[in-house]
Amino acid sequence: MTRKEKKDIGDELSLNEKKLVMALSDEISLRLDKAMRKGGFSKEVEIMNAASWLRSKGLLLIHESVRRMIALGHRSYAVQGLPERRVLEILGRSEGVASLSEIVSSGKVNRAELNIAIGWLNRKRWAKVRKEGEETYLVITEAGKKAIGVKGEDERLIEALSRSEIEGSEIDPAVLKDLKGRKDVITEREIVERRLELTDLGKEVASMGIELKREVTQLTPELLKDGRWSKVDFRRYDVNALAPIPSGGRPHPLTRIIERVRRIFLDMGFTEITGNYAELELWNMDALFIPQDHPAREMQDTFYLELGRPLAPMEFNSKEMDPIGTFREVHERGGGTGSKGWGYAWSEDKAMKPILRTHTTVSTIRYLYDHPEPPLKVFSIEKVFRNESIDAHHLPEFYQIEGVLVEKGASFDMLVGLLKEFYRRMGFERIRMRPGYFPYTEPSMEVDVFYEGRWMELGGSGIFRPEVTLPTGVEQPVLAWGLGLERLAMMVLGISDIRDLYLSDVDWLRSVAVR
Repeated sequence: MTRKEKKDIGDELSLNEKKLVMALSDEISLRLDKAMRKGGFSKEVEIMNAASWLRSKGLLLIHESVRRMIALGHRSYAVQGLPERRVLEILGRSEGVASLSEIVSSGKVNRAELNIAIGWLNRKRWAKVRKEGEETYLVITEAGKKAIGVKGEDERLIEALSRSEIEGSEIDPAVLKDLKGRKDVITEREIVERRLELTDLGKEVASMGIELKREVTQLTPELLKDGRWSKVDFRRYDVNALAPIPSGGRPHPLTRIIERVRRIFLDMGFTEITGNYAELELWNMDALFIPQDHPAREMQDTFYLELGRPLAPMEFNSKEMDPIGTFREVHERGGGTGSKGWGYAWSEDKAMKPILRTHTTVSTIRYLYDHPEPPLKVFSIEKVFRNESIDAHHLPEFYQIEGVLVEKGASFDMLVGLLKEFYRRMGFERIRMRPGYFPYTEPSMEVDVFYEGRWMELGGSGIFRPEVTLPTGVEQPVLAWGLGLERLAMMVLGISDIRDLYLSDVDWLRSVAVR
């Protein structure tokens, strides 16, 4: 580093930094309180702030040491003595033997203190316990006789602590351990002592001369108005210095991806709809021509509810129709749709069971019952619930991207093009469609994207079967899809465990970028 560079470092220091450098310039090191006085600092925060900046610039070293200070806690021990000492004195006046009742009646110790004293008398070998009939006695030992009138190390320490606190390093560790094991006898606090020392670079900067002067750090309207800006000294700044990264509030990454998905569908001319968490099997399953013996309707896949009141079959829906009769006919015989149905006895009791919706398709099917006339383009991004075990790829509560398109002449090719366009806008280049199976769509397909060297499934789609659409009054083709949001978010965010999306990792939340 050149002399000019070192001089520039000194010129760019703040007033408090210059004061501290000057205070330490002729010292090997200084304790913080002495540096405060010598530098003329009024508050500790001022000198510590200056010291921190000087350390970051390589001009200062901060040495820290911790001192443990011991003080007396329960002052009665200093005045009255330890419980075992008081009991020992009683034994000395009672020819070395006294019953427990006699000791308590003396008024020197209470029952609680006596119990403490017995333990320590035995530990110090000052007395032994003797049982005679119903009475218990304490009998003084030879060690106890020698201890009468002679204070132990713990007692001398208590006496010293009654005058002032003592640094822990000056106390016998064994004695200190004994007193720490006794409740409220002593207290302990830590004192952090800091010493400040200039580095070699700091000493060189100080040797070049530092001028203390008031400097303006900000150009204000007042300085411009009265012309003082031309007369004051402005502080020099290091434009290469690192600045802290702002970490204010921001939307959760998953929220930002939801907004991105929402914007794509809105830009494509779709309208957003919403539904309800609690639904009947009637609308969640039967309306979609899912047979009542389908595995997805079992307890291991569906959350069933116990409600204080029943959900009405047409609740949240204004269209006048007979859903019970309609779905019974469709499931049993096809209901005039050209289908033979499932050919079983449809159960109204099962259809009326309340559940947490297992997909958001239930919201679109309800919407179709209210809006059967094309053209229609709607989507939703909402939570669904399935009785899944939590692992790196599954959650019992997750988001689904749902949508339908209804118009005259709608075709399977339109559905393929629509979904490819959506995923292209989400940033995926390689997209493929595979044949799939769903009870309520025919033909059906699944959507995959190529990610990190392999194909990843992201959702299902297809054209609603006549058994689903004709009861709603919709006669035109209905293109439908249900896509997973969390798995899509994992790819966009570059994470491998779905649970990470819901952990409160502040560092990750602040640093993650969403395209």
